[in-house]
Amino acid sequence: MKKVLITGFDPFGGEKINPALEAVKKLKDIEFSNIELRVKEIPTVFYKSIKILEDTVREFEPDVVICIGQAGGRSEITVERVAINVIDARIPDNENNKLVDTPIIEDGAAAYFSTIPIKDIVLNIKKAGIPASVSNTAGTFVCNQLLYGLMHVISTKYNNITGGFIHIPYLPEQAANYNNQPSMSLLDMVKALEIAVNVAAQNVLE
Repeated sequence: MKKVLITGFDPFGGEKINPALEAVKKLKDIEFSNIELRVKEIPTVFYKSIKILEDTVREFEPDVVICIGQAGGRSEITVERVAINVIDARIPDNENNKLVDTPIIEDGAAAYFSTIPIKDIVLNIKKAGIPASVSNTAGTFVCNQLLYGLMHVISTKYNNITGGFIHIPYLPEQAANYNNQPSMSLLDMVKALEIAVNVAAQNVLE
C-alpha cells in the first residue's frame, strides 16, 4: 500500500472557486487499488502554504506528494518539470502579501526538478483522451513557491518521497467570465488527476 498526498489551493484572486481544490476533493470518492490517498487544502499564501504542506508530510509520511494549482489561460493539464527560487507576484496572495523579486529560500538552490514521472503521466492522460503536456514554467506565484518548497523539504529532510506539481485550466463557469478563456470540465480534471496518482504510485512500486 503506497501513500499519496494530493493538495489543492483555495480560491484566490477574487475567485469564488478554485478547480484545483474542487478536483482533489472529488478524488476522495474514488477507490484506488493499493493506494492510501490523503487530500489536503492549502491556502494561497506565501510561506504558510509550505509550512502546512511540510506539517502534513511529516504527519502522513507519504510516498508521493502531488500539488495541484489553477493556471488560468492554459488549455491542457500541465505537469510541471521545475520550480525556480523566486517569487515575483503580479497579484497579492490571500493575506495581501505581494512579494516581488524575492528568493523563496535565501541561498537555496536556483531550481528543483520534479521527481514524479512527468512524461509517463502526460502520456497516460493523453491516452485517456484528455489534453496534457509537460510544462517548463510553474510561474512565479504561490504555485511555483509551493513546488519549490516541497522539493526543498524532500531534498533536505527525506530521501524516499517523490514530489511534483500539476496545473489545471479554468472550469467553464470561470472561463465564461474571462472572455471565454480555455477551460476543462471538472470530470476530465478529476480523471486526469486519478491517472496521475496511479502512475506516480506505480512508479514508486517499481
